[in-house]
Amino acid sequence: MLNLLKKWKNKEGSSEAKFLKEDIKNGNIPQHVAIIMDGNGRWAKKRALPRIAGHHEGMKVVRRITKLANEIGVEALTLYAFSTENWKRPKMEVDYLMKLPEEFLETFLPELIEENVQVRLMGDRNKLPAHTLNAVNKAIRETSHNNGLILNFALNYGSRTEIIQAVQQIAEKARDGKLQKEEIDENLFSNYLMTGTLKDPDLLIRTSGEIRLSNFMLWQLAYTEFWFTDVLWPDFREEHFIQAIGEFQQRGRRFGGV
Repeated sequence: MLNLLKKWKNKEGSSEAKFLKEDIKNGNIPQHVAIIMDGNGRWAKKRALPRIAGHHEGMKVVRRITKLANEIGVEALTLYAFSTENWKRPKMEVDYLMKLPEEFLETFLPELIEENVQVRLMGDRNKLPAHTLNAVNKAIRETSHNNGLILNFALNYGSRTEIIQAVQQIAEKARDGKLQKEEIDENLFSNYLMTGTLKDPDLLIRTSGEIRLSNFMLWQLAYTEFWFTDVLWPDFREEHFIQAIGEFQQRGRRFGGV
């Protein structure tokens, strides 16, 4: 498989590349893939460009990987777009990041509709600027009838906050007598998380060489397969995604068993 993936990289766009994508599609496709899209700022710095140039380039990658994930049969793709900690970044960078959903969805929304992709959002909406929220809500509304790939943006998202909010909601129901402690189990708790009905990720991809979760889906990633790469997100290509899927297909997932 690894030799085939190497050939795929060299033959991208050829009939052989398409065959190898078909080969991947015949294997065990992860139902839910989550990606920590890291390295935009470093990509820009290496080219003596402002950090926002890296974010702009990174959105082009989102478009390509979304199309590929949909093509090979991934059911849900969750992208870590902006964390609750990212507000600490320079104001100019944050302002630009808040404009990116508008820019991305304005050009890509017709394609998402055509390709049967459904847009979702998880995160704290309260701090998001109105123009950002309006753009995302429009995409959610206009793709709500689609039943293909779920494109789930984690925007102003932090897993610790998510878990605390879930505990608070459960505690409130218990206090009001609407929930007994015996009813609280993993399934119930998961239903109070922002991922809602989404299956836990089968595969997590993180780019840029960093090997940490950065407060991302801490509960949901308990038995997820991790795949790390030194490639910066703006340089992440279809062959890298295919490689991640290929390596996922070679792993044995025992979920604590034998």
